[in-house]
Amino acid sequence: MNFSIRVIVATVLGIAVGVAFKGHVEYVAAFGEVWAHAISAIVVPLLVFSVISSITGLGESVSLRSIGLKTVFFLLLNTLTAAAITLGLAIAFKVGSGFSGSQSSGGHAHEVPGVLDTLIGLFPSNFVLNWSQNQVVPIVVFALILAIAFNEASRTKRGAQAVQPFKVFADAGNVVLSKATQIIVGFTPYATLSLIAAAVSNSVVSALVPLVSVLVVAYIALVLQLFIVQPVILSAAAHLNPIHFFKAFGPAGVVAFTSESSIGTIPVTVRQLKRGGVPDDVASFVASLGANLGMPGCARVWPVLLAVFAVNAQGLNYSFGQYLLLIVLALLVSIGTVGVPGTATVTATALFASAGLPVSFIAVTQPISQIVDMGRTAVNVAGAANTAFIVAASEHELDKDLYYQRKPWDDEDDLGSRPVASAVETNAQAVSASAATVPVASTSAADESSANAAASAVAAPVPSSSNLLSLSSSAALEGTGGEACGVSDRGPSER
Repeated sequence: MNFSIRVIVATVLGIAVGVAFKGHVEYVAAFGEVWAHAISAIVVPLLVFSVISSITGLGESVSLRSIGLKTVFFLLLNTLTAAAITLGLAIAFKVGSGFSGSQSSGGHAHEVPGVLDTLIGLFPSNFVLNWSQNQVVPIVVFALILAIAFNEASRTKRGAQAVQPFKVFADAGNVVLSKATQIIVGFTPYATLSLIAAAVSNSVVSALVPLVSVLVVAYIALVLQLFIVQPVILSAAAHLNPIHFFKAFGPAGVVAFTSESSIGTIPVTVRQLKRGGVPDDVASFVASLGANLGMPGCARVWPVLLAVFAVNAQGLNYSFGQYLLLIVLALLVSIGTVGVPGTATVTATALFASAGLPVSFIAVTQPISQIVDMGRTAVNVAGAANTAFIVAASEHELDKDLYYQRKPWDDEDDLGSRPVASAVETNAQAVSASAATVPVASTSAADESSANAAASAVAAPVPSSSNLLSLSSSAALEGTGGEACGVSDRGPSER
């Protein structure tokens, strides 16, 4: 059965299990937790090797700068539109007006870093610490520094020869981690059933009644952002039919909805982006950056909605300028937030602290936070995916035959949509050249034999264009049984 259909079926079954066995799904939920841990574990090494492998094949940093600027612009545009929509809806529905619930004492303030500290935190400090805390932006910046350093070092013939082992290692690591990701993603339908069942089972209807207006407005804003605003931006900026975007994005959206983790969804998002024709380097870069900087659901919709709720509940009279300030503050405090469950609460706390609103109102809305978080995360991931298609199209890198499904997907983890640059062929030739010119000491026949054997070992794998360096992860994994991982999109007759 098609992978996307399996995910949809799993969603329906998850709802049924959650309703039928309400309060008794601990063992079912355990599988979803294991899957979430496994896919979270693969994210950082996958990003490091993917970014390094992709960028070292670009050769020039001009394309990287262009991709980076466009990515940041459209991610921020997505978040600003989400904030504006939420603000308008919250004011129109008078969210929080007449609310008489007691402010829970459980709402304590999180430590909110200043703007300068937040900006500094976007850069790597301790790789292991950044990894353990799932701080994606510092990890990506670290990988970019290494990739750019490789490109700079490769400008001379001697430098290219010296850094070739690093390139081989990065490409090999990318292939291995691509396969590992493919295996983990293959279990997505089962994880979807597990996580949906747990979410439905843990919902308490009685706690939601006083906050139903917040829940309704939140989902109206999320639906408008996902199905109206983002498609309009995609159509206007990239001249693409949005219907095909949703066909490609669907499985990633379901995983984001069920897992409530933007970072945990990155491997699935990258896979679906490549399935829709986005090149590997653009898909990896934009998806990872979007899990932090582009979070319209967690960083805009929820904090702004809760802020208006607190304003109306206290009977404050905010002016138009003060409401606009809320949007600006939401933009500033959201930079660098981590795309894991609970991010929206931390971001809301930061906004409340900046605006001088009582943090205790955040605790009041916690009973509906998890339900809204599913939609928030889906919109976050959709915003990043939307941006990736726009950036790829603007760079003339989007494979429109794949996007419009005019040709079948290769089924492997990499689409090969961006041919490896000629610089990589030069690198492959440099390896052959270095192997051919390995200095041989004349002290003994044994030394000469060992040196010749070493040279042959380096040069032996495959000559010229078939060298490992010219292989994408798709080509390297060809014939390794991707269908066994349960992620095939081809029919039986196509295999």
